[in-house]
Amino acid sequence: MWRKSSRSNGNGEANCVEVALNGSAARVRDSKNRAESVVAAPGWAAFIGAVKRGDFENR
Repeated sequence: MWRKSSRSNGNGEANCVEVALNGSAARVRDSKNRAESVVAAPGWAAFIGAVKRGDFENR
């Protein structure tokens, strides 16, 4: 099941990131370009940890 980012804009444009989790990997796609990328679970967990810590703020 694809989930849309809570940070997606709601102004009618399709600017968002969608994620589908399946236990061993995360499938990620841009809503404008449906080609998807696959991220292994350890890499996805590291990415989410960095987001929660604010590692990408003000870059």
